[in-house]
Amino acid sequence: MPELVTEFHSSDGTRRYLLGLDDRRTVETVLMPEEGRDTICISSQVGCPVNCQFCLTAQMGLERNLTAGEILGQVLFVMQAHKFSTDTGRLNIVMMGMGEPLLNLPNVIKATRLLTDPKGIGLSPRRITVSTAGIIPKIVELGRERVRPKLAISLNASTEEQRRELMPITRKYSLKDLLAACKAYPLRTWEKLTFEYVLLKGVNDTDADARRVVKLLAHLDAKMNLIALNPGPGIQFETPDAERVLSFQAIVRRSMPCFVRKPRGRDIFAACGQLKRTETVSALPSASDAASHRR
Repeated sequence: MPELVTEFHSSDGTRRYLLGLDDRRTVETVLMPEEGRDTICISSQVGCPVNCQFCLTAQMGLERNLTAGEILGQVLFVMQAHKFSTDTGRLNIVMMGMGEPLLNLPNVIKATRLLTDPKGIGLSPRRITVSTAGIIPKIVELGRERVRPKLAISLNASTEEQRRELMPITRKYSLKDLLAACKAYPLRTWEKLTFEYVLLKGVNDTDADARRVVKLLAHLDAKMNLIALNPGPGIQFETPDAERVLSFQAIVRRSMPCFVRKPRGRDIFAACGQLKRTETVSALPSASDAASHRR
């Protein structure tokens, strides 16, 4: 199990944990308690290689993949710290922390099997979601797995050119090919594809963008989550006004379910796209030292 290095408490109840690994690297994990459910956002890599222009984690680059045990260990740490049980049906896991999960797919799948094993954590696959920037060959590979999490895809743009600017890794994986892979993806009877869309003021948040998104996703069994940009140092974009977010949502929801994701933990840099080490850790503290750093 990873060791607690630092713990940050948000005014909205969110908790962000900096967890130490055996090689003295650190990774971030976030707990988001809500009425009726608790969501643990876990990391799949130390850092991230994808370089999305609106994400703080991208500034770290990639240090290494996490093992299946290190992925699972984040869940066990939070469950133990808060005495969570899987019997209540409240617990959800999202692999949306540090890293691109599909670039560490073998360990992500192994961790998913452990999370869903009745002799392990015993979670339903319905309660585990993996998010990808759109690594097409790995999406195909994921679809072949018998035990797999739900799939969420970061879209974040309404045109090929716009997406390549915002997410440079997508220059290797065209939007056209991504949508073809999504159409061919073997959804289970209870499942929809989820598309995540980070709204950037004056960049990808216009009504025209919304109409293009509707056209792109018209033939998919999908839903969309809208995320107004969570700001951070070194990020060149701005957060759109609430009215702009609602206008975008209104257009999209005429054609598919569309939700605005409420920002959680912004004041402790625990919100979507904000995870980045805020301190350099030269040596992991003891448990008593770690307790004194909680804030």
